[in-house]
Amino acid sequence: MNGPREGGERLATPGDWLRWAEAEYARADLALGQVAADAHDEALYLILHTLGLPLDSEPAVLEKTLTAGERAQLAEVFRRRIADRVPAAYLTREAWLGEHRFYVDERVIIPRSYFLEIIPGELASLLPAGKKVRRAVDVCTGSGCLAILLAHEFPAAQIDACDLSADALDVARINVAAHHVGARVKLFESDVLDAVPPARYDVVLSNPPYEPSAHVDTQAPEFAAEPRMAHDGGRDGLVIIRKLLRQSRDRLEPHGLVVIEVGGLRAAIDREFAAFKPRWLRTADGSDCVVCFRADRLR
Repeated sequence: MNGPREGGERLATPGDWLRWAEAEYARADLALGQVAADAHDEALYLILHTLGLPLDSEPAVLEKTLTAGERAQLAEVFRRRIADRVPAAYLTREAWLGEHRFYVDERVIIPRSYFLEIIPGELASLLPAGKKVRRAVDVCTGSGCLAILLAHEFPAAQIDACDLSADALDVARINVAAHHVGARVKLFESDVLDAVPPARYDVVLSNPPYEPSAHVDTQAPEFAAEPRMAHDGGRDGLVIIRKLLRQSRDRLEPHGLVVIEVGGLRAAIDREFAAFKPRWLRTADGSDCVVCFRADRLR
């Protein structure tokens, strides 16, 4: 990392830091996608957060003159991001899904999910007419973010959430408390649904580990910084998905659904589970990587 220049060329404003950071991101070939899709947006987020400025600040804030202390803070944040390849969300200890803020640290995968497009509005419409989401489970909950989104979307529903990682569940508890949904979101330490008490669900939802192990072995440092168990779906990526579909047969209401985010496994899902008639949900970027299975077809 080429450090900020001193003297007359020092980085005097947030805008100077933004332009410098974008160039450094490109020079270092940093991996993106955990907080933002491009260097400009991620660097701007880090600058605003570090300076304690609102994320919706007016552009004029980029021209304010920084103090020596503020420049030192930014230098340290970008040293860790660029030289050490620490993911931005681990530096700020937060991640956002829409309007909702979640606490995160190195114990959990950084929240990012196409379910942000699907849970509001569309998920309920997938159920038969007249059926409501009264009980749902989020499998492989990590930080608890999707369980909490379900609780916000369905205020009368009971939400169960499970994860094999006790460390992840400690983070999920922080978020459940912060969102004031503890009366309706129950957390369980469980390998898929093994240790979740018997219940019938309208929706089984999951963003599970689905990357093939060989791919996880070669991830960029930013993604390797996340817990491996949150990525590794076994040799072909389908190990946890197979178990989830098998267990869901006895956990769904007759009208229930399993909805899973599966990354790049669409062809594999269509091939292995063709008899279950998978339905692919549309996403804004065209990846369409969320699949839905009806309870009657799983049986």
